[in-house]
Amino acid sequence: MTATADVQISSLMRFLDASPTPFHAVRQTTERLVAAGHTVVTHLADGVGPKGIFVADGTLIAWSLGDAGAPLRILGAHTDSPNLRVQPVADLAGPHAYQLGIEIYGGVLLNSWLDRDLGVAGRVVSPDGDVTLFRSDGPVARIPQLAIHLDREINERGLLLDKQAHMMPVWGTSKTTFREWLSGVSGVGQIAAYDAHLFDVTPAAVVGHDSSLLASARLDNLVSCWAATEALVSHSDRQTTAIVVLNDHEEVGSSSATGAAGPLLSDLIAALCEQEGLGAGARRDRMGQSWCLSADNAHGIHPNYPERHEPRHAPRLNEGPALKLNGNQRYATSARGAAHLNRIAEESGIPLQTFVSRNNMPCGSTIGPITATVLGIEATDIGVPQWAMHSARETCGAHDPGHLAGLMSAFLHR
Repeated sequence: MTATADVQISSLMRFLDASPTPFHAVRQTTERLVAAGHTVVTHLADGVGPKGIFVADGTLIAWSLGDAGAPLRILGAHTDSPNLRVQPVADLAGPHAYQLGIEIYGGVLLNSWLDRDLGVAGRVVSPDGDVTLFRSDGPVARIPQLAIHLDREINERGLLLDKQAHMMPVWGTSKTTFREWLSGVSGVGQIAAYDAHLFDVTPAAVVGHDSSLLASARLDNLVSCWAATEALVSHSDRQTTAIVVLNDHEEVGSSSATGAAGPLLSDLIAALCEQEGLGAGARRDRMGQSWCLSADNAHGIHPNYPERHEPRHAPRLNEGPALKLNGNQRYATSARGAAHLNRIAEESGIPLQTFVSRNNMPCGSTIGPITATVLGIEATDIGVPQWAMHSARETCGAHDPGHLAGLMSAFLHR
């Protein structure tokens, strides 16, 4: 790696390790942007300053304003990842062990959570509404797999896991209540409610004999959050107004107050247009000149399962981000958007690949189509290729996050 690439990958790894939940990811991003000169805004009615941040739970919107009426360049990503979340009534007593009741969030690759050292992180809310973030100092739970002696056909039949019966973590052999433990680790004496997420405590790591791969939890989609933040920090063009929106709840459909289908981004844009004195017609014209780049990781071609990929549209790790297309509007990219982004990549010297799913293997979706629908803006979908999407530990190319940050930066200035 070059010196610049080393700095970038080290920055990304610190961000990944410090962000076990959407709330932590938002806090880390806020600190990064404040250090770069952005100001936290708590009420949009107070005005949209030149460089600001607005936070709502696990969602963050940040901006760098250009001239009044300048077209918008929006970078979108999401802060949440599929995981296991502790239930409100958490305590379970099993045979000679104590367990945590969990709820499965999103499309979890269940087997990847077995036999891992798991921590717990999230937030607690006191009776007066104060919010405190917390995380365990180390591993406090495991989901032990059944020994092969008790499941001798597993290698032939495959692993079968019942979400309710087989995914409850063990967290000790002596009794204590989860709320007692949570009060101690968070420092909050009275807990009215909590959001508590399990996470793999293994740090992010560069792997491979050539240090060409990055392994970590939550690459989908914290890589995109990190890249969008780095691009916003570099924005200085008065000809465009740059906005970064990092939404929560994408993995469960985005239909929430802080999801992409919610009002936060449209409210910010409305406040900005009102502040700049733009009427309805001028606002519509502005949106027609604006672009949104929706970033969410793509499926890189798997060396053990090449037949699961569309052979002409199977992106490879470390050969650049992938432009994502789907005629059924699971991705928002149009021919016009593809041409626009290809031109930016070519002018910037950044490699760009193309991803299309097989007809017999439907793809997931992103915040791109939702954002385009809500705002009436041209949106394009893109993502870093990776393996093992929705695993407790995923893999991407070590060079691609830097390529994505560079492409996003170029996008904000065009």
